[in-house]
Amino acid sequence: MRAAVRDRYGPPDVVRLEDVDQPAPVDDQVPRPRRGGVGEPRRSRRPLPEAPVRPALHGPAGASHAAGSASTWPASSRRWVRTRRGSPRATRCSPTCSPRRSARSRSTSASPERTLETIPDGLTLEEASTLPHGAILALQGLRLRNGRTPKPGDRVLVGGASGSVGPFLVQIAKHYGAEVTAVARGDKLDFARSLGADHVIDYTPVDYTKTGDRYDWIVDVDAHHSLLDLRRALKPGGVYDTLGGSDTRLIQALVVGPVASLASGKKMGLMLWWKPFHKPDVAALKELIAAGAVKPRIDRTFPLSEIVDALRYVDEGHARGKVVVLP
Repeated sequence: MRAAVRDRYGPPDVVRLEDVDQPAPVDDQVPRPRRGGVGEPRRSRRPLPEAPVRPALHGPAGASHAAGSASTWPASSRRWVRTRRGSPRATRCSPTCSPRRSARSRSTSASPERTLETIPDGLTLEEASTLPHGAILALQGLRLRNGRTPKPGDRVLVGGASGSVGPFLVQIAKHYGAEVTAVARGDKLDFARSLGADHVIDYTPVDYTKTGDRYDWIVDVDAHHSLLDLRRALKPGGVYDTLGGSDTRLIQALVVGPVASLASGKKMGLMLWWKPFHKPDVAALKELIAAGAVKPRIDRTFPLSEIVDALRYVDEGHARGKVVVLP
């Protein structure tokens, strides 16, 4: 089978197309899906000098056919029930989330059935491929370990509102009844408004931490500010949660965040408890989709043969919503 392969960290150009053997599913395995969303660029743990970022593929989706003999995957139902083989499905993450050699292919490899979920009714396979990473991460990013979420009327700011995770954050925060401010680049502000944001900020000329506005929640997809500046942008008892960023910002959020939280009474730090396909969150996400509160937003699709172009498109910051790779 034809696959997009990478065996080292680096820019999109480290990905290449190869013919690889297709593994046959055994036991409870089913073939991995055929579509994948391209996620936010991920920082390499040991970056190459010429390549500090590594875009990643997340959440493949497709319809299974031949499965292992012990598989109980449904044959035709698109519901969230596993009874027989063959239903369209979405996975929690593609192999490219691993630092080891990995591939994205037309049929991709086999996966244990427990790592899969069926697709909600009314969604295309392309739309479903955006959910396992972006939507679940957004849902958990707007909830503390104690279960606290934004309340109606809370002021919520979403940093990085126009990319892979941000559009889900904006929609979920609006569902909670929050007054949402979306931060994005100037040419993406209309897209941010289309998500339902009440206010938008162009981060190019404006530093939201210095405007004097205060927020109950700030959720950063990619952190760019110091915790001291962010603390001043929070209301008493406010929450700052970052989902990613440079090594410096992540270390600061991880080490300084808990100390700043104790000193200020504001919850500040790095989200560490992401649980892909956490069952209660999958159920909650299904309800949000059914109610029309959350809708995947796809910017562009690319064929597998143009996988490098797809990764570069995201890496360079062009995407408004998700980018999906098709077989």
